[in-house]
Amino acid sequence: MLTRRKFIQSGGTLLAALASSPSLAIPVRSRPKTQEIRMESDPDGARVWFDPIGIFVQPGTKIRWVVHHNTHTVAAYHPDNDDHSLRIPAKAKPWNSGFLVQPGENLEVILHEPGVYDYYCMPHEDAGMVGRIVVGEISGPGALPFDYFKKLKPAPDWENVPKTAQCVLPSAQEILKQKAIPFDAKKLTKKCIL
Repeated sequence: MLTRRKFIQSGGTLLAALASSPSLAIPVRSRPKTQEIRMESDPDGARVWFDPIGIFVQPGTKIRWVVHHNTHTVAAYHPDNDDHSLRIPAKAKPWNSGFLVQPGENLEVILHEPGVYDYYCMPHEDAGMVGRIVVGEISGPGALPFDYFKKLKPAPDWENVPKTAQCVLPSAQEILKQKAIPFDAKKLTKKCIL
């Protein structure tokens, strides 16, 4: 006769055997790692920035841009976004958050394709509110000179990255070395005269 105790004991043995069997193991899906980038402004809105301004992540990382002060957007440098030049991997899907107004509003994107991703805030691009993400390796259009597309045949009629934004973006090599580059207004003011 099978008692309740024997049934529970045999079930526990069966579960232990199933769990230890590699062919019967149930895969556990892990959530993608999340990297947050703050969208900031000084109190009067004269200075705006992403922080960190440059990061290194592995493919499959979820990036979350979060508004902390002011109204911002975050958009990939891509022809689908107001004819901007392509500065993300060619196979990557471009993003555009639209206006994020309230503190805490955010956009999340999972970056799968390896390469350099450059992005900007639409109303503040000329003020140097741009950022760069290196996903796994330095490659793709974002690793090329800013005017690379002008040498293509035929040359696309894309908008180039503004000079102020070009100056502010950290190099992909610097990002690879440091892994995360915080926004530093004093350093950028000396370098780029913002």
